[in-house]
Amino acid sequence: MLLLVGLGNPGPKYEKNRHNIGFMAVDRIAARHGFAPWRARFQGAVSEGAIGGVKTLLLKPTTYMNESGRSVAEAARFYKIALPDIVAFHDELDLAPGKLRVKVGGGNAGHNGLRSITAHMGNDYKRVRLGIGHPGRDAVLSYVLNDFGRGEMEWVDVLTDAVADGADLLARAEDNSFQNKVHLRMDAAGFGEVLRLGASKT
Repeated sequence: MLLLVGLGNPGPKYEKNRHNIGFMAVDRIAARHGFAPWRARFQGAVSEGAIGGVKTLLLKPTTYMNESGRSVAEAARFYKIALPDIVAFHDELDLAPGKLRVKVGGGNAGHNGLRSITAHMGNDYKRVRLGIGHPGRDAVLSYVLNDFGRGEMEWVDVLTDAVADGADLLARAEDNSFQNKVHLRMDAAGFGEVLRLGASKT
């Protein structure tokens, strides 16, 4: 069984924050792949279904970002899901907006959601890093806790849609193919060169 975790903060106040792009990604996966309705469990919201024939649990911790690991650990223990079968979707300051990278383990780059999961579970889980760009060191907190701008939402919609479309590759651990499929979709939508420059499409 796979556990796909979207990282974010609960409630309408945070719904469109840059920090919540992980929630947005798993919401799109749930809709695209016909998952069951969300319900409250494991200190989060969960939805069950299958991706490419692989039984999958989607989880959005409602503990707030800094305590995400409590929710992830509870769900993983209940279903006996090992670290290699856990995937965290999260915002990534060190990638240009709209870029995506998949990696296993590594540093947490100051991301409190990842730090919490690592503290509760260990470090060798998979991360899908969803680029939001970097505003400069002194502006990080206000940047991630502010909503995406109207112009940004266009690429966010394409990116999360591409993630949902390619999720079957991720479920089969074809990480490079998943990553390439997402970037091809971004290119086809006209965002490739613009996002390589770290800017929004106009």
